[in-house]
Amino acid sequence: MNFRTFAAFVGPSVFMMLLFIAFPLLSVFKQSFYITQPIYETVEVETCTPGFLTQTCVTELKSQPVLDDEGEIVTRTEFVGLQSYRNVLEPERAWRAVTEGNWSTLSTIDFWKALRFTLTFTLITLPLVLGCGLGIALLINSAAGAIRGPVIFVSLLPFIITPVIGALSINWLFRGDGILTALLEWWLQRDIALFAQAWTIEILMMFYRVWHVAPFAAVVFYAGLQTVNQDSLESAVIDGATRWQRLKFIVIPHLMPLIIFVSMIHLMDAYRVFEEIIGFSSQAYVISLQWLTFDYLVPDQAGNRSISRASASAMLTMIGIVILLILPLRRTWRDHKGGH
Repeated sequence: MNFRTFAAFVGPSVFMMLLFIAFPLLSVFKQSFYITQPIYETVEVETCTPGFLTQTCVTELKSQPVLDDEGEIVTRTEFVGLQSYRNVLEPERAWRAVTEGNWSTLSTIDFWKALRFTLTFTLITLPLVLGCGLGIALLINSAAGAIRGPVIFVSLLPFIITPVIGALSINWLFRGDGILTALLEWWLQRDIALFAQAWTIEILMMFYRVWHVAPFAAVVFYAGLQTVNQDSLESAVIDGATRWQRLKFIVIPHLMPLIIFVSMIHLMDAYRVFEEIIGFSSQAYVISLQWLTFDYLVPDQAGNRSISRASASAMLTMIGIVILLILPLRRTWRDHKGGH
């Protein structure tokens, strides 16, 4: 393939990646080192109240934003270096909490509170998604041909549902007098408030994520099962290998590239968990790194947004994703080199 043909195939994809991924990332990276604030001025404001004979007037100094000729607030942008990262991480306060063993203080810092939940959510749901996905794929693969289509359709339903709608559905089933909460209260003969503490909310979030994502893993694994060497399986059966041994020594090694692929997709997606926070309305108990970035962008009462802090939080989230992807990427590279 000559260079012109190669460029014709690859050029559009590279251009779109630069336009929608690389350039926005560079912009966010740059904004994390600058802070934009409105310019205020101090003016004398006279306030008069009506009186019986004369008015009572009081003059006081007030700060108000400077407006330009079009009535827009004048802002000033200045370079602050790593200050936005320090504001997000609060390293002095965090280090003091760690050295004193005061983990409750560390959990009051928004970033570390969000990081703890994000890592817990990602690393716990990953093996559950892989295990459930593989189980569903094996179930579909062993189903009779007449019912295989309906089984695949039913299995894919959770993945088809919009994430926020799915999270809200689970929320309604368990919140207050929801159907499943009422069943649990009837079974346990006691009142249950699953949204009154953080750990139960986290369990529900993890349950929803596994329920929602496992069908995707199942479809990928089911496709991989169609390429398993049947001669190897038949030889293993003749040699007396059990179903578990065939799965462990033949099927799983054959699916390992797909397992790594699904793991990478899940790590990138779960580390950016956001829909569950909104759907379960868990901001008072549980927050994620992605939600923290969103919260920085919400205007305050004065209409100001912490764009610099949001940019720093976004870049720290990207760094976390890269760190999590190191192991599967190393495994993929090692397998690639071994194959050659």
